[in-house]
Amino acid sequence: MSSSDIFIGETIGTAILILLGGGVCAAVTLKRSKAQNAGWLAITFGWGFAVLTGAYLAGGVSGAHLNPAVTLGLAIQGGTAWGDVPLYLASQLLGAMIGAVLVYAVYYGQFHAHLTDPEIIKAQPANEAMVDQTAAPKAGPVLGIFSTGPEIRNGVQNVVTEIIATLVLVLAILTQGLNDEGNGLGTLGALVTALVVVGIGLSLGGPTGYAINPVRDLGPRIVHAVLPLPNKGGSDWGYAWVPIVGPLIGGALAGGLYNLAFA
Repeated sequence: MSSSDIFIGETIGTAILILLGGGVCAAVTLKRSKAQNAGWLAITFGWGFAVLTGAYLAGGVSGAHLNPAVTLGLAIQGGTAWGDVPLYLASQLLGAMIGAVLVYAVYYGQFHAHLTDPEIIKAQPANEAMVDQTAAPKAGPVLGIFSTGPEIRNGVQNVVTEIIATLVLVLAILTQGLNDEGNGLGTLGALVTALVVVGIGLSLGGPTGYAINPVRDLGPRIVHAVLPLPNKGGSDWGYAWVPIVGPLIGGALAGGLYNLAFA
């Protein structure tokens, strides 16, 4: 496939992934949303459908990696040329940022209603001088719409969680080609991947929110940092390395394990 195919497919596919995935988080989180407090099941299935839609749209154009961990795993496995990896990653990051901006556009009124609500304002520190500088930085009240965060902040555990969850995802994608013809599952593969993502969310998502995708976290976190949201709080950059490093290690391990066990 050409460079333009990779750029267009990965940018649009990842933007749709983040629009629908971040959209379900916004729907569940924000005041004046009809889906507020719908819960974890809504989020996990929403992200599954987001993966299904993005992968189906981009599959015939770029192969629908939509995730640097998938791209890295495929490069190690041999299914993607190393020379194409930088373009995949840059396109995915751009798409993730576009998707996050679109979530903001869709929920513009709800964001402002939520962040100007007296209950939300009261919960925030009055000023920086009141913040305990020795404590972990407090994430803003809508940061969870844009990026992930741990329930227990333990760097080693959080990275291990992301490694294991991403290994499951990428290995499930790589092994789709192990059928009688060796041609993969075609468009059905998008559905299988979506169901795997739902399963990961339900089973492994509790500790960290299952980023399992570096740009799914980094792109929207950048957007959160620059959007003109009132009372938005911090972007928790001290944690941002975990959902980058963990999924990349998990994707690399999946590629290596595939070559050892299935190739």
